Amino acid sequence: MSDTIAAVATPPGRGAIAIVRASGPAARFIANRVFSSRRKLRERVATTGHVLDASGARIDQGLALLFLAPRSVTGEDVLELHVHGSPAVSREVLTSVLAAGARLAGPGEFTRRAFLAGKMDLSAAEAVADLIEAEHRSAARAAAARLSGGLAKTVERLRSQLSAVLEELAASIDFPDEVPSPDPPTLEQRLHAVMQELDALARSREHGRLVREGVGVALVGAPNAGKSSLLNALLGSERALVSELAGTTRDTLEETLSLGDVVARVIDTAGIRHVSDGASVVEPPSHALLEAAGIARARAALEQARIALVVVDASVPLSRDADAIIAETRGRERVLFYNKADLGRIAYDARAESERDACLGSVFCDEDVADVKERLRSIAVGSETIDVARPMLAAGWQLDAVLEGRRGVSRALDTLRAGAPVDLTSGDLTTAFQALGMLSGRDASEALLDSIFSRFCIGK
Repeated sequence: MSDTIAAVATPPGRGAIAIVRASGPAARFIANRVFSSRRKLRERVATTGHVLDASGARIDQGLALLFLAPRSVTGEDVLELHVHGSPAVSREVLTSVLAAGARLAGPGEFTRRAFLAGKMDLSAAEAVADLIEAEHRSAARAAAARLSGGLAKTVERLRSQLSAVLEELAASIDFPDEVPSPDPPTLEQRLHAVMQELDALARSREHGRLVREGVGVALVGAPNAGKSSLLNALLGSERALVSELAGTTRDTLEETLSLGDVVARVIDTAGIRHVSDGASVVEPPSHALLEAAGIARARAALEQARIALVVVDASVPLSRDADAIIAETRGRERVLFYNKADLGRIAYDARAESERDACLGSVFCDEDVADVKERLRSIAVGSETIDVARPMLAAGWQLDAVLEGRRGVSRALDTLRAGAPVDLTSGDLTTAFQALGMLSGRDASEALLDSIFSRFCIGK
């Protein structure tokens, strides 16, 4: 952190404004080198002027903002140059800043410096990347809740409770004649309360994952069952190519569908059938190979998705391919939709007892499409309501830290219940205290920090 870093902080491409940001001890020196104005730069005051290149030639007219340490986002001196949003202009401005003494920032290095300066905890720092990548309102709200420190406050409160116990144990060991040992039943109650909160945090991981990553849905069925038409109806737009000819879809197509508090990543797949059927062997070899590749991708998507959305043509007798897909997805999380009810319901009426929970409808009926959407939401979330404003674990490393803390508290409780001396709980409680420190970043390793900040873009 002894050097000064710089990067373009706005997205690539053309826009109204581009921002080049520099952070570090040389920020003020760089400002004097690359920015010319009739007025002197003042802290937190936007100043108009011209950005200059290394030779002193004007690059663009723009604004300069100077934030002095420690009152900046990184805790260091920060310079922001706001120029016109041409890629050529932003590139030239960045080159000038680098020539004046900065180096190009690495991924997430600005946010990492903010974390190291104590401007935010580690969970909030990671929430910055989640907020940038959020694809729907719930994901943005959940990331914003963590960015505001909601998770850190909960973790620090639990750490304070463990710290108080450890201090009492240490005092009773160091000064046995003056400080009595904690009362075992009372200590057990205190640790049990910590356990309950850790359990609640661990359970929040599933909701946090759903909000952050969404749920995978594979849209599968025999050729010409209406899968692409259903995808278009769910999305409310003509996203997938639709034709009366079977086998129109050859490759997978992924789209994002809102399911209330979570999103579904719906993958429309090629119709699955046995390519050795008579209908296939008469096709040119290249078409048969292409269809086989599409079917292979469809099966891979089905295997990776959490939910199978199986579409069956209800207007005709059940084909061997449709029957095979129904059997293959039986016993897993799925929505079975008998489509084309406007043309008939032969296959639906003949369905097996194990398919009694299937739904019948048409992609042209809004109520039927809404029913499919609600069934997907019910499977993804269940009967619970996701409160995105409450602290939730959003990453696997956060869950690992909570579970490690829970194991330490659990071992301490086992020691107390066994009637052993209370001071024997000290080691396990220290382990739990340090594990929770991972969430705030107080005890985070360099490897963990590298892993988290590698997700960031260079200018953040």
